[in-house]
Amino acid sequence: MSDIEKIGDFITIERQGRVAVVRFDRGDRVNALSVQLLRDLGTTARMLRDDVTTSAVVLTGGRAFTGGADLTDPEMAKRATVSLLERREMLRAGPDMCDAWEAIDQVTIAAIEGFCIGGGVALVAACDFRVVARGAHFRLPEIPLGMNMSWHTQPRLVNLIGPSRAKQLTIFGERVTAEQAEVWGLADEVCADGEALAAARRWADKVAALPPVSIRMAKRGITQAATALNAVSTYMDADQFALTATSEDHREAVTAFLEKRPPNFTGR
Repeated sequence: MSDIEKIGDFITIERQGRVAVVRFDRGDRVNALSVQLLRDLGTTARMLRDDVTTSAVVLTGGRAFTGGADLTDPEMAKRATVSLLERREMLRAGPDMCDAWEAIDQVTIAAIEGFCIGGGVALVAACDFRVVARGAHFRLPEIPLGMNMSWHTQPRLVNLIGPSRAKQLTIFGERVTAEQAEVWGLADEVCADGEALAAARRWADKVAALPPVSIRMAKRGITQAATALNAVSTYMDADQFALTATSEDHREAVTAFLEKRPPNFTGR
Protein backbone atom coordinates (compact mmCIF):
# COMPACT_ATOMS: atom_id res chain seq x y z
CA MET A 1 0.00 0.00 0.00
CA SER A 2 1.22 3.51 -0.81
CA ASP A 3 0.48 6.72 1.02
CA ILE A 4 0.17 9.99 -0.98
CA GLU A 5 0.60 13.44 0.56
CA LYS A 6 0.32 16.84 -1.13
CA ILE A 7 2.59 19.83 -0.50
CA GLY A 8 1.40 23.14 -1.95
CA ASP A 9 -0.33 23.12 -5.33
CA PHE A 10 2.06 21.03 -7.41
CA ILE A 11 4.01 18.58 -5.22
CA THR A 12 3.01 15.08 -4.17
CA ILE A 13 4.87 12.61 -1.97
CA GLU A 14 4.12 8.92 -2.38
CA ARG A 15 5.59 6.59 0.23
CA GLN A 16 5.94 2.88 -0.28
CA GLY A 17 8.02 0.97 2.21
CA ARG A 18 11.27 2.85 2.83
CA VAL A 19 11.04 4.77 -0.47
CA ALA A 20 9.41 8.17 -1.00
CA VAL A 21 8.69 9.47 -4.51
CA VAL A 22 8.43 13.27 -4.73
CA ARG A 23 6.83 14.62 -7.91
CA PHE A 24 6.55 18.30 -8.78
CA ASP A 25 4.29 18.82 -11.78
CA ARG A 26 2.58 22.01 -12.91
CA GLY A 27 0.79 20.09 -15.65
CA ASP A 28 2.33 21.88 -18.62
CA ARG A 29 5.17 21.23 -21.04
CA VAL A 30 7.76 23.42 -19.30
CA ASN A 31 7.14 22.64 -15.61
CA ALA A 32 8.87 25.90 -14.63
CA LEU A 33 10.03 26.73 -11.12
CA SER A 34 7.98 29.59 -9.67
CA VAL A 35 9.13 31.20 -6.43
CA GLN A 36 6.34 29.47 -4.50
CA LEU A 37 7.28 26.10 -6.02
CA LEU A 38 10.89 26.69 -4.94
CA ARG A 39 9.69 27.35 -1.40
CA ASP A 40 7.47 24.27 -1.47
CA LEU A 41 10.33 22.08 -2.72
CA GLY A 42 12.48 23.39 0.11
CA THR A 43 9.72 22.70 2.62
CA THR A 44 9.36 19.17 1.24
CA ALA A 45 13.09 18.48 1.63
CA ARG A 46 13.20 19.78 5.20
CA MET A 47 10.17 17.69 6.12
CA LEU A 48 11.68 14.54 4.59
CA ARG A 49 14.95 15.12 6.43
CA ASP A 50 13.09 14.46 9.69
CA ASP A 51 11.42 11.30 8.34
CA VAL A 52 13.09 8.21 9.85
CA THR A 53 10.80 5.83 7.95
CA THR A 54 12.45 6.40 4.54
CA SER A 55 15.90 5.47 3.26
CA ALA A 56 15.63 6.76 -0.32
CA VAL A 57 13.87 9.69 -1.99
CA VAL A 58 13.16 9.79 -5.73
CA LEU A 59 12.62 13.27 -7.17
CA THR A 60 10.88 13.66 -10.51
CA GLY A 61 9.06 16.32 -12.53
CA GLY A 62 6.26 16.13 -15.07
CA ARG A 63 6.49 15.53 -18.82
CA ALA A 64 9.81 17.36 -18.56
CA PHE A 65 11.86 17.59 -15.39
CA THR A 66 11.83 21.41 -15.53
CA GLY A 67 12.60 24.29 -17.86
CA GLY A 68 14.13 26.25 -14.96
CA ALA A 69 12.98 29.46 -13.29
CA ASP A 70 9.53 30.73 -14.23
CA LEU A 71 10.31 34.11 -15.80
CA THR A 72 6.56 34.87 -16.03
CA ASP A 73 6.13 34.60 -12.24
CA PRO A 74 5.00 38.02 -10.91
CA GLU A 75 7.03 37.43 -7.74
CA MET A 76 10.20 37.20 -9.81
CA ALA A 77 9.30 40.40 -11.64
CA LYS A 78 9.14 42.22 -8.28
CA ARG A 79 12.91 41.90 -7.94
CA ALA A 80 13.45 44.71 -10.42
CA THR A 81 11.41 47.20 -8.38
CA VAL A 82 12.46 46.58 -4.77
CA SER A 83 15.48 47.75 -2.78
CA LEU A 84 18.77 45.88 -2.97
CA LEU A 85 18.27 44.62 0.57
CA GLU A 86 14.82 43.23 -0.31
CA ARG A 87 16.18 41.74 -3.54
CA ARG A 88 18.90 39.87 -1.65
CA GLU A 89 16.26 38.28 0.58
CA MET A 90 14.04 37.39 -2.39
CA LEU A 91 16.98 35.62 -4.07
CA ARG A 92 17.30 33.12 -1.20
CA ALA A 93 14.51 30.80 -2.41
CA GLY A 94 16.60 28.95 -5.03
CA PRO A 95 19.82 28.35 -3.08
CA ASP A 96 17.91 27.55 0.12
CA MET A 97 15.91 24.94 -1.78
CA CYS A 98 19.01 23.29 -3.26
CA ASP A 99 20.79 23.35 0.10
CA ALA A 100 17.78 21.67 1.70
CA TRP A 101 17.89 18.83 -0.83
CA GLU A 102 21.61 18.34 -0.32
CA ALA A 103 21.08 18.24 3.47
CA ILE A 104 18.71 15.24 3.34
CA ASP A 105 20.34 12.20 4.96
CA GLN A 106 18.33 9.78 2.83
CA VAL A 107 19.80 8.86 -0.56
CA THR A 108 18.26 11.10 -3.25
CA ILE A 109 17.79 10.01 -6.87
CA ALA A 110 16.58 12.44 -9.55
CA ALA A 111 14.53 10.87 -12.38
CA ILE A 112 14.88 13.13 -15.42
CA GLU A 113 12.73 13.13 -18.56
CA GLY A 114 12.60 15.68 -21.38
CA PHE A 115 14.85 18.53 -20.36
CA CYS A 116 16.54 19.83 -17.23
CA ILE A 117 17.45 23.51 -17.60
CA GLY A 118 18.90 26.22 -15.37
CA GLY A 119 17.57 25.81 -11.86
CA GLY A 120 16.71 22.21 -12.70
CA VAL A 121 20.42 21.47 -13.16
CA ALA A 122 21.09 23.20 -9.84
CA LEU A 123 18.50 21.00 -8.14
CA VAL A 124 19.66 17.66 -9.53
CA ALA A 125 23.30 18.56 -8.80
CA ALA A 126 22.25 18.70 -5.13
CA CYS A 127 20.94 15.12 -5.33
CA ASP A 128 23.06 11.99 -4.91
CA PHE A 129 22.25 10.27 -8.22
CA ARG A 130 20.69 11.19 -11.55
CA VAL A 131 18.81 8.70 -13.77
CA VAL A 132 18.20 10.23 -17.20
CA ALA A 133 15.95 9.28 -20.13
CA ARG A 134 17.84 8.87 -23.39
CA GLY A 135 16.04 11.76 -25.11
CA ALA A 136 16.58 14.21 -22.24
CA HIS A 137 19.18 16.97 -22.12
CA PHE A 138 20.74 19.44 -19.68
CA ARG A 139 21.45 23.12 -20.28
CA LEU A 140 22.55 26.19 -18.29
CA PRO A 141 21.44 29.35 -20.18
CA GLU A 142 22.47 31.86 -17.51
CA ILE A 143 25.85 33.01 -18.89
CA PRO A 144 24.58 33.54 -22.49
CA LEU A 145 21.75 35.58 -20.95
CA GLY A 146 24.25 37.87 -19.22
CA MET A 147 23.76 36.45 -15.70
CA ASN A 148 25.87 34.21 -13.49
CA MET A 149 25.13 30.65 -12.38
CA SER A 150 24.07 30.83 -8.75
CA TRP A 151 22.08 28.67 -6.30
CA HIS A 152 25.41 27.32 -4.91
CA THR A 153 25.72 25.20 -8.04
CA GLN A 154 29.24 25.66 -9.37
CA PRO A 155 31.17 23.68 -6.73
CA ARG A 156 28.60 20.89 -6.92
CA LEU A 157 29.19 20.62 -10.66
CA VAL A 158 32.95 20.65 -10.13
CA ASN A 159 32.53 17.80 -7.64
CA LEU A 160 30.48 15.82 -10.15
CA ILE A 161 32.19 16.40 -13.49
CA GLY A 162 35.45 18.25 -12.82
CA PRO A 163 36.42 21.87 -13.54
CA SER A 164 36.82 21.71 -17.33
CA ARG A 165 33.45 20.09 -17.99
CA ALA A 166 31.77 22.29 -15.37
CA LYS A 167 33.11 25.29 -17.32
CA GLN A 168 31.82 23.86 -20.62
CA LEU A 169 28.35 23.28 -19.19
CA THR A 170 28.22 26.65 -17.41
CA ILE A 171 29.97 29.06 -19.78
CA PHE A 172 28.78 27.91 -23.21
CA GLY A 173 25.16 27.27 -22.25
CA GLU A 174 24.92 24.47 -24.81
CA ARG A 175 22.82 21.32 -24.64
CA VAL A 176 24.41 18.31 -22.98
CA THR A 177 22.73 15.11 -24.13
CA ALA A 178 21.97 12.22 -21.81
CA GLU A 179 24.77 10.14 -23.34
CA GLN A 180 27.28 12.97 -22.97
CA ALA A 181 26.11 13.57 -19.40
CA GLU A 182 26.74 9.90 -18.60
CA VAL A 183 30.29 10.10 -19.99
CA TRP A 184 30.91 13.25 -17.97
CA GLY A 185 29.50 11.81 -14.73
CA LEU A 186 26.43 14.04 -14.56
CA ALA A 187 24.13 11.09 -15.33
CA ASP A 188 24.55 7.84 -13.38
CA GLU A 189 22.27 5.81 -15.67
CA VAL A 190 20.68 6.44 -19.07
CA CYS A 191 17.44 4.59 -19.75
CA ALA A 192 14.70 4.50 -22.37
CA ASP A 193 12.40 7.50 -22.67
CA GLY A 194 9.49 7.24 -20.26
CA GLU A 195 11.41 4.85 -17.99
CA ALA A 196 13.39 7.28 -15.81
CA LEU A 197 11.08 7.00 -12.82
CA ALA A 198 10.99 3.20 -12.95
CA ALA A 199 14.78 3.05 -13.25
CA ALA A 200 15.20 5.49 -10.36
CA ARG A 201 12.86 3.34 -8.29
CA ARG A 202 15.16 0.39 -8.85
CA TRP A 203 18.03 2.43 -7.41
CA ALA A 204 15.82 3.44 -4.48
CA ASP A 205 14.75 -0.16 -3.83
CA LYS A 206 18.42 -1.20 -3.65
CA VAL A 207 19.00 1.49 -1.03
CA ALA A 208 15.84 0.54 0.90
CA ALA A 209 17.10 -3.05 1.29
CA LEU A 210 20.23 -1.88 3.14
CA PRO A 211 20.70 -0.91 6.83
CA PRO A 212 19.20 2.60 7.13
CA VAL A 213 21.55 4.03 9.78
CA SER A 214 24.68 2.88 7.97
CA ILE A 215 23.40 4.38 4.71
CA ARG A 216 22.81 7.77 6.30
CA MET A 217 26.22 7.86 7.96
CA ALA A 218 28.01 6.83 4.75
CA LYS A 219 26.15 9.37 2.64
CA ARG A 220 26.76 12.20 5.09
CA GLY A 221 30.45 11.40 5.43
CA ILE A 222 30.99 11.34 1.65
CA THR A 223 28.93 14.50 1.09
CA GLN A 224 30.77 16.42 3.80
CA ALA A 225 34.14 15.38 2.37
CA ALA A 226 33.14 16.43 -1.14
CA THR A 227 31.49 19.74 -0.20
CA ALA A 228 33.62 21.02 2.69
CA LEU A 229 34.63 24.22 0.86
CA ASN A 230 31.42 24.76 -1.12
CA ALA A 231 29.98 27.42 1.17
CA VAL A 232 33.22 29.41 1.07
CA SER A 233 33.17 29.57 -2.73
CA THR A 234 29.46 30.37 -3.17
CA TYR A 235 28.51 32.65 -0.29
CA MET A 236 28.24 35.63 -2.66
CA ASP A 237 26.73 34.02 -5.75
CA ALA A 238 23.29 35.52 -5.05
CA ASP A 239 24.87 38.97 -4.84
CA GLN A 240 26.66 38.28 -8.13
CA PHE A 241 23.32 37.33 -9.66
CA ALA A 242 21.74 40.54 -8.36
CA LEU A 243 24.57 42.51 -9.97
CA THR A 244 24.60 40.79 -13.36
CA ALA A 245 20.80 40.85 -13.63
CA THR A 246 20.95 44.66 -13.65
CA SER A 247 23.67 44.88 -16.32
CA GLU A 248 23.28 46.25 -19.84
CA ASP A 249 24.56 42.93 -21.19
CA HIS A 250 21.68 41.08 -19.52
CA ARG A 251 19.14 43.47 -21.04
CA GLU A 252 20.85 43.11 -24.42
CA ALA A 253 20.77 39.30 -24.18
CA VAL A 254 17.04 39.26 -23.45
CA THR A 255 16.29 41.80 -26.20
CA ALA A 256 18.39 39.89 -28.73
CA PHE A 257 16.64 36.65 -27.83
CA LEU A 258 13.21 38.20 -28.32
CA GLU A 259 14.30 39.84 -31.59
CA LYS A 260 15.94 36.59 -32.79
CA ARG A 261 19.32 38.19 -33.49
CA PRO A 262 22.88 37.73 -32.19
CA PRO A 263 23.55 39.80 -29.03
CA ASN A 264 26.18 42.55 -28.92
CA PHE A 265 27.84 42.39 -25.50
CA THR A 266 29.88 45.34 -24.20
CA GLY A 267 30.78 44.33 -20.64
CA ARG A 268 28.50 46.99 -19.17
